[in-house]
Amino acid sequence: MTDSGCPDVGTAVHDSGSGRVGLVMGHQGPYLQIRPLGGGRDWDADPARVRPASRDELLSAQLAEVNARSRRTI
Repeated sequence: MTDSGCPDVGTAVHDSGSGRVGLVMGHQGPYLQIRPLGGGRDWDADPARVRPASRDELLSAQLAEVNARSRRTI
């Protein structure tokens, strides 16, 4: 966590506003930029609604990404 209480860049977080898990990519104004674990479009999140992802949440998100990737490569 930074001095302001925001997660550090690269931290896996759960965004309760969207229900998604991703990696913190940066801070812009009052928002965090979060990117899906498998890459893709960043989304803005309210830091008050973001917390470090639990081990179970992280594993579930990683498994979902692996499954999605396997469906794309046919």
